[in-house]
Amino acid sequence: QAGLKQCLAEFQQKLAWVERLDVTSGQVVDSVSQNASNKDAVDPENDFQREMSFYRQAQEAVLEALPKLRKLQVPTRRPDDYFAEMAKSDQQMQKIRQKLKSKQEAMERSEKAKQLRAMRKYGKKVQTEILQRRQKEKKNILNAVKKYQKGLSDKLDFLDEEQTSSQGNKKSSASQRTKKGPNAKRRYKNQKFGFGGKKKGSKWNTKESFNDVSSFRSKVAHNKGPGKGGKKALNKRPGKRARQKMKSRAR
Repeated sequence: QAGLKQCLAEFQQKLAWVERLDVTSGQVVDSVSQNASNKDAVDPENDFQREMSFYRQAQEAVLEALPKLRKLQVPTRRPDDYFAEMAKSDQQMQKIRQKLKSKQEAMERSEKAKQLRAMRKYGKKVQTEILQRRQKEKKNILNAVKKYQKGLSDKLDFLDEEQTSSQGNKKSSASQRTKKGPNAKRRYKNQKFGFGGKKKGSKWNTKESFNDVSSFRSKVAHNKGPGKGGKKALNKRPGKRARQKMKSRAR
């Protein structure tokens, strides 16, 4: 018992309250139920009532301690530039940052893929509409032709429509060609091989070339010029029989 009293005397140090900051408060009266502060007011088996009692008791202790701290000029609010070391290390935060970055990149890739799928779907839809329109126009023209052939109709408006549509397509393609012009590959080939043109029938006579006889030379044409021996002189190779005789003699 003497030892216990000695330990109790050591515990009971005469320190100022600002060094101890101990606040003792009893059970708080619940403002909702207006129950008195007795032991039977809170059911210990009821978790909500028990935790609510702890919360209100701590709240009353704070309300009791704050005026004392302000009176002693002890700051109770954390400054705006307060630096607190984080519980997680820099390596852990770097891993979290990399994970968030990879997740964001994956989301961006998924969004791009979604946009590409939407664009392809829209392009396919437009292409299908164009094909359907062309098939419908073709069907209408064929029906109009059949009606005209059977004598059910004497109108040829479909020919005018087809001609105007073809002319419109030609004009649009020509305007595109004039706007764009030949590409680099075509320009290089034009520079190297020329601009092409008509190849078939390029050596045929025309009316002007047929009537033009200024370059005709009769002696040259009939091998009658100087130093020429006529038609026989042109045939320098001996005949078949002469070649056979020459072979037999050589044997």
